[in-house]
Amino acid sequence: MENFKQSDLLKKAKEAFQKNDLKTSSLILNELIELNSSHTEAYFYLANVFHLRGEIGKAIKAFNRVLELDPNHTDASISLSVLLNDIGRYEEAKTIFEKANNHVKNSQNQGVVDPHLNKKFSLKHYELAESYASYNRFDEALFEYNKSINLDPDNLEIRIKVAKLYSKKGFTSKSFEELKKLKNEHPGYIPARIALGLLFYGSGNIIEAQAEWQNVLSREPNNQEAVMYINLSRGATETHISL
Repeated sequence: MENFKQSDLLKKAKEAFQKNDLKTSSLILNELIELNSSHTEAYFYLANVFHLRGEIGKAIKAFNRVLELDPNHTDASISLSVLLNDIGRYEEAKTIFEKANNHVKNSQNQGVVDPHLNKKFSLKHYELAESYASYNRFDEALFEYNKSINLDPDNLEIRIKVAKLYSKKGFTSKSFEELKKLKNEHPGYIPARIALGLLFYGSGNIIEAQAEWQNVLSREPNNQEAVMYINLSRGATETHISL
């Protein structure tokens, strides 16, 4: 009977959380924790409530409580890692993330693959890549972007980021290779054609650039980026547009 009550409370807390009724969710979760001080999921959702409220210290404490109860709670590890990274505690964030990452790798070696977790790890690698790129640490950024792509191949934006980094490093041919491959694999993916047009334009190939942007307009007649770039390419021979 007590287990049923706990399950019912957790269900109600989740429903309130999903409706962004954080006050109600918090009250129910605290009631649940009074009934069972070792209820892992109650602490996990409470940590997320604290995080959304901006109560960072309480969120960190609650996530740590989850990991005390269940050291292999991957969602809590990732959430805590992202939170610590956001407030500048980079080494702690890295340690927690790598531990969770190794746990998932070991699970996958045993035949368990969770696409949901892969997407979460992909996002973390993407965030790390963005941080490296902002400090012009391009090689490290490329390494993290490629990890992100391997974990979430459907996120095509990352592949454009990779092409842009190659361009910034001066590896124009590699950048062309990446964007052409992306365009051929996903002909309807507009950002790839926009980026490829910019790369052609920056290399002095105006006709090829305009062809890519015209192709975009044939698919999306009101695409403002394509219209703008075509007008710029027609009106100013010395205009430089960066990828």
